[in-house]
Amino acid sequence: METGANSKNILERIVGARRESIAHRKRVLPEVALKIAVEKKAPPARDFAGALSRDGINIIAEMKKASPSLGVIREDYDPPSLATSLEAAGAAALSVLTEEEFFRGALAHLKEAAQVTVIPILRKDFIIDPWQVWEARAAGADAFLLIAAILEDDLLRELLELGRSLRMEALVEVHSREEVERALRAGARIIGVNNRDLRNFQVRLETSLELVEAIPEECLAVSESGIHNAEHIARLRRAGFDAFLIGERLMKQVDPAGALRELLAPVGETKRV
Repeated sequence: METGANSKNILERIVGARRESIAHRKRVLPEVALKIAVEKKAPPARDFAGALSRDGINIIAEMKKASPSLGVIREDYDPPSLATSLEAAGAAALSVLTEEEFFRGALAHLKEAAQVTVIPILRKDFIIDPWQVWEARAAGADAFLLIAAILEDDLLRELLELGRSLRMEALVEVHSREEVERALRAGARIIGVNNRDLRNFQVRLETSLELVEAIPEECLAVSESGIHNAEHIARLRRAGFDAFLIGERLMKQVDPAGALRELLAPVGETKRV
């Protein structure tokens, strides 16, 4: 997930703020209430892994209003309209930012997107507590992000297993070979390589190319951040990536759906076997 350069400790600040927010929200909405909502109201989870396994170019189109590094990215941020247009343009899945303070997201944005689409939706957030997984499922999320850098091994494994018990598969985000190994030990089946270094906020597409060989064939490999054109996608597909998470490139455009169609146009490219 993106973070910004406003503070060298921005990741710690975000996680700290998330802990405070979760503590408050858990008092207002206990986990038992979320479990009841999941059981009685949540629709069946859509197949996130299946959506990323299709033939062709599989793009997870990310919806976000702002980021810490850029501030507001999209003034005209209308989640239902964006979701329907991106689905119609060919997105394999959607990623919706739900972190409020630093990304100006909201769980309501995910709910709105889920109500108007049929493709799977990933909750993009700083998930550090099982309560958030229940919250995601109750809101209609079909998958959720886990950032290896902010999770201890036991908690990472616990969150993965909880997600599967709710028929949700997590996208486990890594940035180093050590984190790939940790994700695999925890049982990750979908591994996302973040090309953005959370320590210095620099983006290198080469990060994906350097780590893809460490991801086993039986896992789905997703490249995240810094993907700006069809040439980047073709290069990453040849290296072995199954899917691509793209947000900023789309959200900056007047017509995000048109920008997505441009990225999907070169369907003749073939992935490495």
